[in-house]
Formats: sequence, C-alpha cells, structure tokens
Amino acid sequence: MEHPHIPLEDLQAQVAACRRCPLCDGRTQTVFGVGNPEARVLIVGEAPGKNEDLQGEPFVGAAGKYLNELLAIAGLSREDVYIANVLKCRPPSNRDPRPEEIQACTPFLREQTRTINPEYIVTLGNFSTKFILKTDVGITRLHGTLQRAGRFKVFPIFHPAAALYDSKKREALENDFATLGELLRGEV
Repeated sequence: MEHPHIPLEDLQAQVAACRRCPLCDGRTQTVFGVGNPEARVLIVGEAPGKNEDLQGEPFVGAAGKYLNELLAIAGLSREDVYIANVLKCRPPSNRDPRPEEIQACTPFLREQTRTINPEYIVTLGNFSTKFILKTDVGITRLHGTLQRAGRFKVFPIFHPAAALYDSKKREALENDFATLGELLRGEV
C-alpha cells in the first residue's frame, strides 16, 4: 500500500478549512508535515507557535535546536524522520484541549499521521500521546515506555520545550531518545 507524502501547502489548506469550526475562534492551529516520507520514525508533536507558523517549519528556535540534539542521541537527524506537527486548538492559556476539541480535530490528525508508514511513532507531549494512544493517561506516566496502537509501536516522550525549563524532564528526554536509538538498532 502506498502512503503519499502530503505537501505542506495542502496541509495548510486543510487548516484553513478547519478554521471555520466554532471551537477554534480566537485560537491558533496548524498542521505541518515535513521530512522523509519513507522514514522509520514518525515524530508527532503539537501545533507550533506563531513564529513556526510564519516560517512554515516545525521545531525552530530553542526547542528545535534541542530536538536536533535529541535526534543525534538516537543516531538520527531530521533527514531520517518525518515530523507531523498536528492540528491543535490552542487557547491563550495553553491548557490541554477538552475532549470535544480532540474529537473535532481527530479527522485532520488521523489524515496527517497516515501520510507515511513508520515502524515507530514518537509522540511528543500530552496532546499527541493522548490522540495516538486514545488514552487519558498523561505523558508523565507513559514517557519512555513502548506502547502499541494497532500495528504501530508508539514511544511517548516529553515535548522538548518542556525540558528547556525542567532538568528532570531534560534527563528523561535524553534517556528516552537513547532508548529510541537502541530500539531502532535492535539492541532492546
């Protein structure tokens, strides 16, 4: 089965259509899909901020530089992965979305995550973890533990931005990316 690469412009058109949803009034939301569509690893993050919206590139700035370091720990680079920054209703308080918001966005998220056929899905943060695993269990409990979602191996990890201000999360992130590298090399 062929899994087409969806160009960023097409994804942005989907976002423009979704902005008509009444749940999204006054909120920012984006869908980004960039990287290698043949990658073994799909990284599913949360919607980026305004600067990333403007640049059309996920994970820029401090969190992006840190993600590059984390990928190197796993023996990867951005050319080795596909990054899907998924649609997210994002209120000013930046709180977790309500269940009805996740349900409203699910068709867009599902389409984005099916653009490639990865061996592993790495979820960064609560939103993507809860969406992919269809669970209410948070990232604090699930990070670093290999999970299953249908035929996919899912590896939940803290979002790199969370580790910029929390040394415990930084250590956990670096350990989890080291484990990801071991998984990819068949050492675990």
